[in-house]
Amino acid sequence: MCSVIFDLDGTLADTSGDLIAAANACFRGLGHGDMLDPVGDAATAFRGGRAMLRLGFDRLGFEEDALSEQVEAQFHALLAHYAAAIDVHTVLYPGAMDAVERLRGQGVRVGICTNKPEALAELLLRNLGVREAFGALIGADTLPVRKPDAAPLVETVARMGGKLERSLIVGDTSTDRLAARAAGIPCILVTFGPDGRAVEALEPEALLDHFDHLPDLVAEMLA
Repeated sequence: MCSVIFDLDGTLADTSGDLIAAANACFRGLGHGDMLDPVGDAATAFRGGRAMLRLGFDRLGFEEDALSEQVEAQFHALLAHYAAAIDVHTVLYPGAMDAVERLRGQGVRVGICTNKPEALAELLLRNLGVREAFGALIGADTLPVRKPDAAPLVETVARMGGKLERSLIVGDTSTDRLAARAAGIPCILVTFGPDGRAVEALEPEALLDHFDHLPDLVAEMLA
């Protein structure tokens, strides 16, 4: 039986609006106003909370040492802001859950491996009403390591009861590509995120322009 591992942010769901809102809440709390743009900085949002804070403090002119200190000082506040308003702007990408259900109907195991903290990923998926569709969820803090280390992918497949050699990952960034390479499994990168078709430069085994095409692509790649 085949297994498909999904990344969450930027792959299954566009979470950038709520992530950037949480970061901007931190900057407003410090008296700086909104430092990030919900559209222009969406790609940074998909690289995590620290990346967003770093970008904002850099724009404020902080030097490296002070910048790093401020990022760490505000990180837990960012997580709290995000948890309090985690699904205000977030939407699943068109066709995402239809594709997941089609895969499940074909006997494919599906799970999620994300660099979002596990509790936040659980909260978001339950709020969106889709958690029960996935047989396993591995977050950034589930294991001692996170993607691009191979271990989270290996553990996701194990918790689904699958076999690594019959698995692939669907993601959106170099983190997913590198994790797939480390685990020795194929990688599909979506082209509908902020980076668009620029992800082709990461040389994934396949590109995905719309979730409608995913079940057939999975069948072809894992035949």
